[in-house]
Amino acid sequence: MPVLNRPDGTIHYQVHGQGFPVLLFAPGGLRSRMEMWPSPAEGPPRPWVDWTRALPAAGFTAIAMDQRNAGQSQTEIHADHGWHTYTADHLALMDHLGFSRFHVLGGCIGGSYCLNAVAAAPQRVTAAVLQNPIGVHPEHPTYFPDSHRAWSLEQRAARPSLDEAAIAAFGRNMWDHDFVFCVDRAFARACPAPTMLLPGTDIPHPAATSAELAALLPGVEVLTEWRGPDHLAAQESAVVDFLRRHRPA
Repeated sequence: MPVLNRPDGTIHYQVHGQGFPVLLFAPGGLRSRMEMWPSPAEGPPRPWVDWTRALPAAGFTAIAMDQRNAGQSQTEIHADHGWHTYTADHLALMDHLGFSRFHVLGGCIGGSYCLNAVAAAPQRVTAAVLQNPIGVHPEHPTYFPDSHRAWSLEQRAARPSLDEAAIAAFGRNMWDHDFVFCVDRAFARACPAPTMLLPGTDIPHPAATSAELAALLPGVEVLTEWRGPDHLAAQESAVVDFLRRHRPA
């Protein structure tokens, strides 16, 4: 598997197909990794399209990755790390592959990675698909800080040398915010990239957050019925059409 060397570790990634590039951010929260796209061999089908297969078939290059400290990627964890650290990985990967401009598509936490990529590099990100985006649930506001503590225990068990205080500070940098955690509503209101939204409906992917994104993002295209086997074909068709329409000439 190809590896991107970062100053504090390694990022594993895969490239599928040929065509205009789409950088994929898999579901899974801080455990976001490539294997989340396809359905497991003996498990239930995913409620989403496997974009590592569908996009190459539609004439795109799909770039999938294990996020730092997920899957096979491993890096340090510092007290000043946060959303910007992930975005730096994402832009470095596209630099490494020689792609100056690209689409982004993210599920779950990937929706926030998409928005932060647009905020950091608006001249490079040409369109963004937000699939089941995370946010602060009005009735469960501590969901992500609580989940971070469970993730921290996993990280410390695997690597006892990690600094517990640094992991906690990293968690505050990630989750001590409202809305979608990485950007504010003012940015969403002025987002320069064309966007498509596949709304969320549960605690980590609140319907309220998706409703706000639908109201704020300029000209956003919303695909309400997208989840599950009955909607996979429509999901694939709508997203591919959106990405094709916003592919630079």
